[in-house]
Amino acid sequence: MVKKLVKAAGLLIAVLVLGVAVFCVVNYVRHDQETSELDDKARQGTSGSYVRLSDGVTHYELAGPEKGRTVVLICGYSVPYYIWDPTFDALVKAGIRTLRYDFYGRGYSDRPDTKYDADLYDRQLSDLLHALKIQEPVDLIGGSMGGPVAVVFTSRHPEQTRTLSLFDAAYFDGYPSNWRIDTPLVGEYVMALYVPSLGDAQRGDFIHPERYPDYFPKFQAQMRYKGFRRALLSTRRYYFHQDLRNDYKNVGQSHKPVLAIWGKEDRSVALKVSDDLRTAIPQAQFHIIDDAAHVPFYEHPEIVNPMLIEFLNKN
Repeated sequence: MVKKLVKAAGLLIAVLVLGVAVFCVVNYVRHDQETSELDDKARQGTSGSYVRLSDGVTHYELAGPEKGRTVVLICGYSVPYYIWDPTFDALVKAGIRTLRYDFYGRGYSDRPDTKYDADLYDRQLSDLLHALKIQEPVDLIGGSMGGPVAVVFTSRHPEQTRTLSLFDAAYFDGYPSNWRIDTPLVGEYVMALYVPSLGDAQRGDFIHPERYPDYFPKFQAQMRYKGFRRALLSTRRYYFHQDLRNDYKNVGQSHKPVLAIWGKEDRSVALKVSDDLRTAIPQAQFHIIDDAAHVPFYEHPEIVNPMLIEFLNKN
């Protein structure tokens, strides 16, 4: 009798495990939006330019006078370089040579199957400047995760950086491990369910998302290419856990000119994070933008652009 019960229990457990496995596979496939390969054919008709670097092809746009200083716009965690549209246009109009690019794994840049850590992002920017033969020191502008990317580059290559401007910059001090993200297979499954909601989640970066109807379809376009989800997952596993506090301190000790701007209602990188940044970089000129959330440069370019251009002209 006991053997029969044990056998029945084992069978029931096996059926439950199989049922859960089938459910997870079906759910994964149902949420998977990555149906296309990102290749030359997919890139036909897109704006900007392309260059092959050591880790893959990078999508970029460079405009403005060939001579003079170069400003580099660095994106955040998931949004391609269109996030800088108002800033890019204003800088070019002001006669400043301006460069923006898509991180690996985002937009129309390649999605290499590798560790998306500080070394990768630093190497991409360094390779890009070298490929475009930009040898003079540049002015770096980073938003959200682009902030620490700019800080690390400045810390590692101080001779190549003139000034630093940070918008609602993340401050990575070694995020604690998240087992759902860091566990193999589990993380892949969680991200498969999470990433499809990112398009709508972008609305939380604005106080008035209804004013920017064209912004969100642009985000969705990149999600159909294979490797986007993997790049975001790898960034969370390897980049978010890195402790970059020393890089921030190095920038502070360098006394390089730094501009820091924050949206008052930011829910992605809260205003209080700026306390850590300003402690590490005490020379930073700090400004809070009212009626703005995570992307004040997009919501209020009429306020931010003159402030940014004045800072660049003074330095």
